[in-house]
Amino acid sequence: MTMHFLLICLAIGAPIRSQVLPPIGPFEAEMARPAAATEPDDADEGDEADDGESELAEPTGAAGPDIRYSADLSDDELQRRWTDDLESLGSISVGFADQGRLINAARMPQDDAWILERPTLAYGTREAVEALINAFRAVRKQFPESAPARLSHIGNEDGGYLRPHHSHQSGRDADIGFFYRNDKVPGRGVRREKLMDPARNWALVKTLITQSDVQVILVDRGIQNILRAWALAKGEDRDFVDRVFARGHHALVQHARHHKDHFHVRFYAPRSQELGRRVQPLLAQRPEQKLVMHKVRGGQTLGHIARTYDTTVKAIQIANHMRGSFLHLGQQLRVPLRKPCTHCPLPPPVVVPPRCLPASTVASASAETGVSE
Repeated sequence: MTMHFLLICLAIGAPIRSQVLPPIGPFEAEMARPAAATEPDDADEGDEADDGESELAEPTGAAGPDIRYSADLSDDELQRRWTDDLESLGSISVGFADQGRLINAARMPQDDAWILERPTLAYGTREAVEALINAFRAVRKQFPESAPARLSHIGNEDGGYLRPHHSHQSGRDADIGFFYRNDKVPGRGVRREKLMDPARNWALVKTLITQSDVQVILVDRGIQNILRAWALAKGEDRDFVDRVFARGHHALVQHARHHKDHFHVRFYAPRSQELGRRVQPLLAQRPEQKLVMHKVRGGQTLGHIARTYDTTVKAIQIANHMRGSFLHLGQQLRVPLRKPCTHCPLPPPVVVPPRCLPASTVASASAETGVSE
C-alpha cells in the first residue's frame, strides 16, 4: 500500500484496504473537504452571533393535546390536501426556529407603515406576517407622522439556514429596527440608547406583546432599561411593566448582547407549527418535501453527511444551490432523503400561553364579558 493511497483514503474517509482503487477525481476530492473551523462570517448588520436565539436546545410550550389549532382538519383530510392540494393548507412551520424550514410561506407585503429592508427575505408563517402588519399599523395610527417601521430579516421563502443567523429558519422570527428621535438611522457602532425614540419603541413592544402571540423579544438589556423607565414615567401599570421586563430564561423580553440596534421577535404560529408536526410523517410522500435540516459540525464533509442520511453529495449540492463543497461550522443544510426521515427534530405540541396584559385591560375585558376576576 503506497503512501499516496493512504492519504487518499484518509481524505475521503474511506476504509483502508489493500486493493488498488481508481485514482481520485476532482469531484471526489472536492466533496471531501471538511467544514471550516470557524463560524459563518457576520453580516453587515444585525445578529452577528445571535446569542439567545436557540430554540432546539430547550423547546418552549407545555405538553398538551396533539391537535388544538388545526382541529378542523381530520387526518384523512390532511392526507388528501398534502397529496393533492398542498397550497390549501397554508403556511407550515417544520421543526424549530433554529433547525427548521417553511412550506407555503406568506410574504410580507409592502405598505406605507413599514419598509422592507430585505424584500427577498421577508417570508414567514401567516401568523407572524399578520402580527407584524397589525403591530406596524397600530404604531402608525398612534404616531401618524412617524417614519415607517424598518423590517429586516424574516426568512427565506422555504426557510432553512439564513446567514448569519442561528434562527430565522421556520418562519417565526423577525428583526425590527429601532425608531429614532430624528428618524435618522445612526451609523454602525454608534450607541443607540440616547438616539432611539422610547415612545415609539415602547408602543411597538407593548403592541406586539398585548396584541399578538409573542414567544420572546430579544434586545440588549441597556435598551430594555430605557424602555422600562420610560413606560413607568408615563404611567404604565407597574405590575405589567415588571412582567414584561422580568429577568430570567423564560421572560418575555430577554437580553441578547448582539441586539443593540434592533428587536428580534419570535412569534408562536400555532396552526403553522401544529401542521408542521402533523405533516412530518407525510414528508416522504412528496419527494420535493422529503428533506431534513442538518447542522454542520466540525470535521464533517459533504460525503460524511450524505452517508449519514443515505443520500448523495450531488443531491445536497443541488438542494442548497452549492457550486462547491466548502462548509461552515453551524451551517444548516437541506438534505434530500431517499427514505423516511429518522433524524428530523420533532417539537413538542405547541400550546400558546395567555397574553401578558395590563391589569386595566384584563379588568375591562372581564367587565365586558361579565366574568369576575
